[in-house]
Amino acid sequence: MLVLETGADPSMEGPVPAVEFVEITKRFGSTMALDTVSIKGWAGSVHAITGENGAGKSTLMNLLAGVHQPDAGCISINGTPLKLENPKAARIAGISTIFQELTLLPNLTVAENMFLGREPLKTAVVDRVKMRELAEEALARLGSQISVDAFCGDLSVGEQQMVEIAKGITADAQIFILDEPTAALNTPEVEKLAELISRMKSEGKLIFYISHRLDEIFRFCDEVSVLKDGKYVATSRVSEIDRDQLVSLMVGRELGELFPVRSTSRDQAKALLNISAIAISDNTPEVSFSLSRGEILGLGGLEGQGQRSIIRSIAGIEAFSKGEIRKTSRETDIAVPITPTIVEVAKAGIGFVPEDRKTEGLYLTLSIAKNMALGMLRELSVWRRARVRSDHIETLLHKMRVVAASANQEVGALSGGNQQKIMIGRWLASNVDVLLIEEPTRGVDVGAKVEIYNLLREFADAGGAVLITSSELTELLGLCDRILVVRGGALVAEFEGTEATEEEILHAALSSTAENYNKKEEVA
Repeated sequence: MLVLETGADPSMEGPVPAVEFVEITKRFGSTMALDTVSIKGWAGSVHAITGENGAGKSTLMNLLAGVHQPDAGCISINGTPLKLENPKAARIAGISTIFQELTLLPNLTVAENMFLGREPLKTAVVDRVKMRELAEEALARLGSQISVDAFCGDLSVGEQQMVEIAKGITADAQIFILDEPTAALNTPEVEKLAELISRMKSEGKLIFYISHRLDEIFRFCDEVSVLKDGKYVATSRVSEIDRDQLVSLMVGRELGELFPVRSTSRDQAKALLNISAIAISDNTPEVSFSLSRGEILGLGGLEGQGQRSIIRSIAGIEAFSKGEIRKTSRETDIAVPITPTIVEVAKAGIGFVPEDRKTEGLYLTLSIAKNMALGMLRELSVWRRARVRSDHIETLLHKMRVVAASANQEVGALSGGNQQKIMIGRWLASNVDVLLIEEPTRGVDVGAKVEIYNLLREFADAGGAVLITSSELTELLGLCDRILVVRGGALVAEFEGTEATEEEILHAALSSTAENYNKKEEVA
């Protein structure tokens, strides 16, 4: 039975909550972002704030972080109402924020970024020795081996996220806001973050944890508050609610309804894409598989095992030393070799959606229409004038349920889920028949996930084919028709999506005795 609370767990309750939002209201123009929201957070606990994109969770946390100020209501810290006029005021009040969007300057070192604006001083001069020592201590708390002298522009997205987290914990704070902290982290890094959260909680700190990932909410958090359309829905002890109930509170549908019904349109006799013995280098295993018309195929396994290199090699972003890629031509229905470059791959009717939409996928200062129109240029020569089909773009935006003022709105102003739809829509507008997608719903709320899953299934049902990588086992199991498990750069197992289990996939990903999938096919 679902138990909704209006107060804290008695075991954690003190004289007053560490943070209390009292009837908070916030407007942006004519948009009501928050409507009389009241929530309490208690010291020594992890409190999840969740809901769909546009629910108001980021706005609420931005008020606590001093980025914005409420139009009505108040925020109390340890029983004292405070006016947090700017982020500096929030830091002084003991609040540290680790934003999802990376704020690091690429031309500064890790240590310089971590203490930017609050550098330790020695006789009015920046004490660089002390700054390096403090930065190393913070990274050590996370179990990270990142050099404090490395330039942040040279780090991977996951490493930059670890620096952001380390930067946040260097503050002498009692209240922490973690906004999708694991979005770019691999499995070992998530484990290190879990240890840090446990330590911070034992030290009596309050952590507000913003996440769309249900597994993390149930693993890390003590309480969860749900917002919807700017309104408060409910607060519950995590131990007293299950996944179906939480999803129902967030989006009004059951968890089992997240994934579209698999169709019978998959035709294994009609391979749109054939990957034959490609190897990233002379020292890496050869990889062979096919992608059929009407199919969604997933590359699974532990992160960092080669899935990314495989899909990027097919996309023409990473070179491979040997092997061949053949794509069935629309005109002749004959498989022909593809020169593995980004341009030739796109001309062959293959679209690529990268995992990092901010830096690799979108032009954030350009409009929705211009970002989507880029896919239409794939077959044009450089001297031909591009014709943007505005009506086609408008139709797609409506079909994809993109929430935006108009097609002329800047992409950078959209939510993560809507940005992800725009990246996929770019290729839907271009009439490709193969989609390669890294982490199709990373940093996307549950409602947007459903819409993206439906888009991909409709694309496959219409005769296309989709290859995805995903770190979420639930996503692979619910969405894919087939799953190939990657370990050490090799394909070690194949499962039908309707028959696979989490245990089987993890066993194949972890077991040193798992049979090499490519060698098994050769024997057969």
